[in-house]
Amino acid sequence: MYAWQEDDIQSLLAVPDEDELFARLTRAAQELGFEYCAYGLRMPLPLSNPRVAMFNNYPRAWQERYQACGYVAVDPTVRHGMRSSLPVIWSDDVFATTPQLWDEARQFGLRVGWALAYRDASGIRSLMTLSRGQGEITPQELEANLPRLYWLTQVGHMGMAQLVAPRLMPEIGVRLSDREAEVLRWTADGKTSSDVAEILGISERTVNFHINNAMAKLGATNKTAATIRAAMLGLL
Repeated sequence: MYAWQEDDIQSLLAVPDEDELFARLTRAAQELGFEYCAYGLRMPLPLSNPRVAMFNNYPRAWQERYQACGYVAVDPTVRHGMRSSLPVIWSDDVFATTPQLWDEARQFGLRVGWALAYRDASGIRSLMTLSRGQGEITPQELEANLPRLYWLTQVGHMGMAQLVAPRLMPEIGVRLSDREAEVLRWTADGKTSSDVAEILGISERTVNFHINNAMAKLGATNKTAATIRAAMLGLL
């Protein structure tokens, strides 16, 4: 049985690649009585087309069908995870707006499921989904396993984010100086460089110097883009 101890956290966070980490998350999910595990990570950048990474052990035919139909764009559990950190249990009501998705999932043996989203300070979102072919999730089961489900979601996010984010979002490693962050905060409030200079008691040239440094670090072409990226990454 999975030990669920403090050293297991360190063990998961020390896994060298995302495939091995997902394999371990899947084994832990199976210890909780779920055949299938799916894990998705969504970067906050770029805003127009955020980069994603997805892992699952669903039947191959269902993976192909889900992708071919673009179900991720209409999946109500994904939408729920984008706006709430509360868990959601699969049901007819949850999938009321996507009956075809719900019917096909059950045809492929995915009838019972539970999902929980997580968002960290860098703006990275994740969604862990555990599912199986039969056996409703009873209140007793949920009460017994909820702490472990939350634990698995959070630790899985920490591990996946540190492995995947540097590849999908190089900006994750950016560090702004205190002054650069301060200047961008005022910029985000709609202040001009002249306004910021007056507020901080420095020259406008110095303000622009810090803005340009921040733009270079963030790979932004203008100060608006730099401000948005910094805010999305939790740097302000």
